Amino acid sequence: MGTVYRKTDKGQAEITTRQFHLPMKLRSALIMVDGKRTDEDLLRMIPGQAQEVLQTLLNEGFIEVVAVAAPPRPSSSSSRPPEGAASKPATPGLPPAPSRPLDQMRTQAVRFVVEQLGPLGDDIAIRMEKARSWPDLHPALVIAHRLLADNRGTATADAFKAAFLTAE
Repeated sequence: MGTVYRKTDKGQAEITTRQFHLPMKLRSALIMVDGKRTDEDLLRMIPGQAQEVLQTLLNEGFIEVVAVAAPPRPSSSSSRPPEGAASKPATPGLPPAPSRPLDQMRTQAVRFVVEQLGPLGDDIAIRMEKARSWPDLHPALVIAHRLLADNRGTATADAFKAAFLTAE
């Protein structure tokens, strides 16, 4: 999974006019942001403290999150668990399903994301709404947590994590 960034109007202005006099390291990273590459791609391309560089560009409004790319899903129908598999042990690495009803948790999580992120959270909100099982919902919740941390800060992300990603 990776976050996809694009240049904001401010970022485009910096590329075109050098209006904001970004240091070369930040400007070079800004040039690489194209609305297609994930943060993982960019982290491999940007020398040095790449995560800090991307965070600085994001915090200063030169780039923005446009999508969170999910890993490709297996297309084979044989990889789907059998009908009664929900009661079997969880997927390795997946925390146990919460005790509250999935529909209730999904609805509350979608509301939280939409209220906090507005249109920026639409894609992940739709993905959460489509989830019909804990193994489908959990990765979307993790992505939402990351988006909240990147865009609304640690306190908001921690509140989301406490409400939706911790065992009850």
